[in-house]
Amino acid sequence: MSRRLFTVGPVEVFPDTLQAMAKPMIIHRGKDYQQVQKAVVEKLHKVLDTDMEIYLSPASATGFLESCVRCGVSKKMLGITNGSFGDRWQQIGTLNGKLVDKIEVEWGKAVRKEHIQGKIGKDIEAVTFVSNESSTGVLNPCLEVAEAVKAEGDPLFFVDGVTSVGAVDLQLKKMQPDALVFGSQKALALPPGLAIICVSPRLLKKAEKVENRGYYFDLLEIKKFADKDLPLTTPAVSLLFGLDYQLDKMLKEGVSARYQRHAEMTDMIHKWAKKKFGLYAEQGFRSKTLTAVETGKFDFGAFDSALKAKGFEISNGYGKIKDNTFRIGHMGDLVPKDINDLTKVMDEVLEEMK
Repeated sequence: MSRRLFTVGPVEVFPDTLQAMAKPMIIHRGKDYQQVQKAVVEKLHKVLDTDMEIYLSPASATGFLESCVRCGVSKKMLGITNGSFGDRWQQIGTLNGKLVDKIEVEWGKAVRKEHIQGKIGKDIEAVTFVSNESSTGVLNPCLEVAEAVKAEGDPLFFVDGVTSVGAVDLQLKKMQPDALVFGSQKALALPPGLAIICVSPRLLKKAEKVENRGYYFDLLEIKKFADKDLPLTTPAVSLLFGLDYQLDKMLKEGVSARYQRHAEMTDMIHKWAKKKFGLYAEQGFRSKTLTAVETGKFDFGAFDSALKAKGFEISNGYGKIKDNTFRIGHMGDLVPKDINDLTKVMDEVLEEMK
């Protein structure tokens, strides 16, 4: 049976969006395709309020995380982490043969400027950072972190925006990242399979000096085609149709209104979670797209199965806190009524489990 998804991703994709993706296929080396890619990029610029160059690739966002490392680092980088996905970016650096310094912040806590001050050596070429850590439900103070990084020297600053873009105002013109990476299957409310990156001139200039960038995710190769509104390789055409449609919906709703809707849904879930269990993330730094519910000893398997039987699905815990948390996604095209429906059913299941 189909279920309503309140997951961390992929998220619920509404029927109108799926229908928009069902357009007849087009060839990706012609004018019809160029018009679609050009329109999508222009709308992304509006939604994100940025002048950075924007590239697309048929992949998960992890592909462009690796691209940042391969195109922006010759020898040494620093990874900031307070969860599984910060750890992953560090791992990507190591597996690509880079020297990786680490700033490790306690899980559930936000990255603050004091964690960074005095920790970035002069030989660090780039710093990686996760804006919204989905393993813990922490929304980091991005502007504070960006300012702290830039005060330590002149490294490139790479930001994972996978579970923040489309739901939170990242204020890119103030933050000035050299790369912002995200994907289709989170707050953009599309199926998985499309990676998106915003890049700065500094990163492109650095890439010219970096050897062994590969091909598929080489930003300079991608740029050659993107400058002509074309893809480097065969694109995810149907996902582009869907993204074009979703961006129109976002602009019609109003980006600020969309951010406010996400904040309202977050408040609703937080009130429920605090009443029934607890919140894992530090107060004042909690995600606007997902909530990590701290349960202690709790039979999540039984809870999850009962929810699925009633047509609802949430996400289990992740990483080293998998056994004492579960996560609820509240992003994309969901509205407060959907959250009311979910909390009502979760209450029913908890009562049945007594």
